[in-house]
Amino acid sequence: MVVATPRRLTLDDILVVDADVHVHETPDELAPYMDPEWRPAMENLRQVARRYLDMPGFGPNNAPRLPGTSLPSPRGGRVEIVWTAEQMRRELDEFSIDVGVIFPDHFLKLAALPNAAYATAITRAYHRWLKEKWLHAGNDLYATIMAIPQDPEESVREIERWADDERFVGIYLPTHQVYPIWGHRKYDPIYEVAQRHDLPVLLHAVSGIASGFPYNVEQFYTSITAHTVSHVFAMMSNLMSIMETGVPVRYPNLRIGFIEAGLTWVPFLRMRLDKEYNENRHQWPHFDDRPSRWIRKFYFGTQPVEEPENRQDLVDIIRIYDGEDTTVFATDWPHHDFDHPRAVFDLPVSNQVKRKLLGTNAMKLMPRIKVPAKYR
Repeated sequence: MVVATPRRLTLDDILVVDADVHVHETPDELAPYMDPEWRPAMENLRQVARRYLDMPGFGPNNAPRLPGTSLPSPRGGRVEIVWTAEQMRRELDEFSIDVGVIFPDHFLKLAALPNAAYATAITRAYHRWLKEKWLHAGNDLYATIMAIPQDPEESVREIERWADDERFVGIYLPTHQVYPIWGHRKYDPIYEVAQRHDLPVLLHAVSGIASGFPYNVEQFYTSITAHTVSHVFAMMSNLMSIMETGVPVRYPNLRIGFIEAGLTWVPFLRMRLDKEYNENRHQWPHFDDRPSRWIRKFYFGTQPVEEPENRQDLVDIIRIYDGEDTTVFATDWPHHDFDHPRAVFDLPVSNQVKRKLLGTNAMKLMPRIKVPAKYR
């Protein structure tokens, strides 16, 4: 009797949700969507020479750079920009990615803008632009509602404005130059409205340097050093701040995700916080158990995924922080360090775990995402 050999699982066999892709917003694109009183400011910005993620008055980047590094440039024969929804859909299809969740490009640094009214006007224009140009029925692209630290109350009004739109699946919290960081009680209204509408809050990191943020990174002068730790330090600061003020206790149904800082920092921080809590638990009276028990509910994006020589090492890292059900795949497309789905698909884990990491965990984090037609 001949026993048929089961067909090997391929990327095309499983639902792949990319929890982090980037549109490229520009003053030209946003000007028609700005409120009338702020439209001249955006139209004036059209005259500024285009720079990639570094445009004064739009995407400020307070970082030392070598000459020319702030200009758009191809790496490996491609430009790291996606201009249209059609282009995004086409390029994700090439990687067997079924669903993409959109974050901005320049506005990864929106928290650095000093004028709260201007920053608020930008968020309104950005959401209108996304809705009209990117979130088409049937393209399986979704977006996040951008909240800003400059004006939490206005952010709440903007969240309420879009909360019933099924194409917005989460709330984006920028982490670059955020003062105060996201555990501060001034942000409670954002967490309250997020929990009420069952929308996760998604902290997204970006490489950047400013005095005091994050830590002494402003003393680095190459991207290897700054990029290695800036994302991670930003996430660690904000996670600890969120824990310090008891956000997961006060908002028990709020889902919290940390996007674009990799994974290896998570077990370190969990273990250190547990040790400190065990020795000084009276300082965190709002918790009735070790911090790791609460952090276990947080979600973590894979990008930029660590790629050790022995892939089992990364699997062990995920096991150590109990991440089988809370790790979500992300590419960071189209940025220079994007990760192909195979970086996660090829890990030595069962097919069931592959499905979780590449798709179903993201569906739990962002339940508004609809299963694409091919999998129904």
